[in-house]
Amino acid sequence: MTTMKHIALLLALCCTLCGLRASAQTTTRWGVMAGVNMNSIHFKQSDIMTVDRGYAPKGGIMGELNIPGVGFAAEAGLLYSQRSGKLHLGDYKAWASQGLGNEMCRMHAIDVPVHLKFKYRNLRGVENTIKPMIYAGPTFSFLVGKNLRDVNQYKTVSVLLQVGVGAELFNQWQVSASYSFSVGETLRTQILDENIAKNRCWSVQVAYFFKP
Repeated sequence: MTTMKHIALLLALCCTLCGLRASAQTTTRWGVMAGVNMNSIHFKQSDIMTVDRGYAPKGGIMGELNIPGVGFAAEAGLLYSQRSGKLHLGDYKAWASQGLGNEMCRMHAIDVPVHLKFKYRNLRGVENTIKPMIYAGPTFSFLVGKNLRDVNQYKTVSVLLQVGVGAELFNQWQVSASYSFSVGETLRTQILDENIAKNRCWSVQVAYFFKP
């Protein structure tokens, strides 16, 4: 049921973007994006175990709908995104007795980010070289692969909220950094009272948009 709600919300957002596209004042363009996730698996019970940050790639295609003269844009994408973290399982007898030590937990997902973006354009011509920008919105994350199945239970669909800041260069390149956090649980341990964890992720990314 939760999955259907997420899909329904995603379809509603797509319909909204299509409605905006009908306006003659809007322009649409597509591009490619690549970046790095720096993720932390944050347990609700903070002393359950030590977790080290994990580094993993992300990338895919992005679409952007711009409203000229205003500075606002709507953005959506289809991305492969890996989030990871090193779990110090060997520090606890319950897992050490299973032969586990410091294990890298990896989650492979297909992400659908939907953002509202604002670009500051009133720079007396400088905006053709650089435009500062900020953006925010939800990311719908669909889990397609994972490891440590005997240790953790994973959510198949999760939602993250993302905020970011960056700049557009020469009207085609975009460089940004962002922070995202899970709205609900991402995973929970199989033992020790099923402790719940969420993803907290910093990202840096570069996108190239083709001319419309």
